[in-house]
Amino acid sequence: MKGEQYLTESEQYASVYAKGASWVDKLIVMKALPNGLGFSRYGFSVSSRVGGAVIRNRVKRRLREILRNPVLEPGWDIVIIARTPSVKAEYSFLQQSVCNLLSKARIIKPEPAIINPKLR
Repeated sequence: MKGEQYLTESEQYASVYAKGASWVDKLIVMKALPNGLGFSRYGFSVSSRVGGAVIRNRVKRRLREILRNPVLEPGWDIVIIARTPSVKAEYSFLQQSVCNLLSKARIIKPEPAIINPKLR
């Protein structure tokens, strides 16, 4: 992710919270709002209820890493809100949770089917 692809101002977060649609999982909550830009922007919200600064930063680092790889549709403002169980979740479960919510929201681009030439 590049610096321009982060939500940085409180007005941006407020807009997504107020007008965006939300999807819920046991580990995270995702809110998304179309932004009309040629790229998607991300923001993370991890409450102090989740844990101390070290714990919150670890969760944010994991979420940032998860969002580096998927190819997302352009034009979305996305806020990922970590819930308390996300602290104890393994990375793979957290990754699966994020990908499931992105799929439900139809923000993630489907991966092209790989055809094995040996099977033809």
